[in-house]
Amino acid sequence: AASRGFDFVATGHYVRTARDPHGRWHLYRGLDRAKDQSYVLHMLGQGELSRSLFPIGGQTKEETRAHARRLGLLVAGKPDSQELCFAPSGDAGAFLESRAPDLLHEGEVVDPVGRVLGRHGGAARYTVGQRRGLGVSTGERSYVLDIDATANRVVVGPSELLNRRGLEADRVNWVARRPGEPFEGTVMIRYRGRDVPAVVEPTGPSGAQVEFRSPQPAVTPGQAVVFYDGDEVLGGGTIARALR
Repeated sequence: AASRGFDFVATGHYVRTARDPHGRWHLYRGLDRAKDQSYVLHMLGQGELSRSLFPIGGQTKEETRAHARRLGLLVAGKPDSQELCFAPSGDAGAFLESRAPDLLHEGEVVDPVGRVLGRHGGAARYTVGQRRGLGVSTGERSYVLDIDATANRVVVGPSELLNRRGLEADRVNWVARRPGEPFEGTVMIRYRGRDVPAVVEPTGPSGAQVEFRSPQPAVTPGQAVVFYDGDEVLGGGTIARALR
């Protein structure tokens, strides 16, 4: 947009921004906590925030719909998108089959000690914490505990084995400034997840280690972890490893 001469980009994300007296931009949750989308914008830095506008972040979704009706916009009553907004059916597996079939190769489903329980149609179809659609029977309720993408292997087991004490993150972005020492805050480890009290320690040039105040289930490498101080987004990164 900048290369084409535009001054700003406006988006419909439910987030808010503010500039402090020192000229630094800060990112905050949307006023409508049920529709807050700050989790997906943690990678924005000072350059992006200085050129971005979020005009609906300070109102509720119903207020946005009411304003759209007043303007006669056809999307005023459009249902909220669910699951993958870019996959028309919301079926992640079907989307991968059409766009990246090379990711989907048959492999083993194993228990925590490596015993083969069955076969799957591609590890990319699964996510840590998943319970339905495992395609195996263990005699008890089972969940995806781990995914070894290199070996194309899915590990399943009981829910009590899902809990992790923390995580390591890489590709971390700090929105306004990088903290100089560990700090207490809250983190989110999945979109629409809950706030989890934790201690966050910046590590190296672009890493962080997170220690949860209480163990958390389904910490999933590849997903984002976002750090908060109340409503402010301090930063976030990609979960590289769950800590047992």
